[in-house]
Amino acid sequence: MKFGFDIDDTLINLREHAFHIYNDRLQQNVGLDVFHALPSMEIHSAFGLTKEEGGKLWSSLRDDIYYSKCAVFPHAREVLHALVDQGHEVYYITARAKEHTDRTREWLIANDFPVADGHFYCGMSDSEKVHIIDELKLDYYFDDKPTVLETLSHMPVNVYVKDRSYNQHLQIPRITSWDELLDIIKTEAG
Repeated sequence: MKFGFDIDDTLINLREHAFHIYNDRLQQNVGLDVFHALPSMEIHSAFGLTKEEGGKLWSSLRDDIYYSKCAVFPHAREVLHALVDQGHEVYYITARAKEHTDRTREWLIANDFPVADGHFYCGMSDSEKVHIIDELKLDYYFDDKPTVLETLSHMPVNVYVKDRSYNQHLQIPRITSWDELLDIIKTEAG
C-alpha cells in the first residue's frame, strides 16, 4: 500500500517547537495550556502579536523553527519504518516553500525517517497537495490542516487527521498517537 504524510504538526510537533522559540525570543512565559487551547494554526495571538507581526517573526525564525531540534511525535519514526519493513511505500508531501526542499529532506534523513528516492514532495501550495495525492494513488493520507483534508473528501483515499486543537471540527477519522496506525491497517485489512 501507499501511505502519504504531511510533515509539520503531523509527524513533528513544529508549532509547539515554534511556541517555545517565540517564548524565548520575545522573553515571555506563555504557558503550554494556552498553546493547547489555540483554535487556529497560527500561534502569534498567544503572544499578543498581530497577524502581520506574527508572520514577520515566523519568517525571521524559520531556520530555527524548521531545522533545529524539533520533537518528533511519539512512535512516528518507528511506525513509518515498520510500514517500509512490511513492504509499504511511504511518501512525504509538505507545503513548505520550495527553497526548503533539500534541507527538509536532509533533516528527515538526519532524524532517521525512512525517505526513499522519489518519495518526497515539497514546495507546493495546499491546494496542489491534492493533485500529488491523486497522481500517487495513495491508499492512506495523514495531515493536520483542515483546508487540505476538506479538499480530499471526493477522492478514493483513506484520509486521517492528526489530532490538534485547531482541527476538532473535522468529522473524519483521527490519529491521536502514531502507535494506533498499525492496528488501524490490520483492522481495515482484516
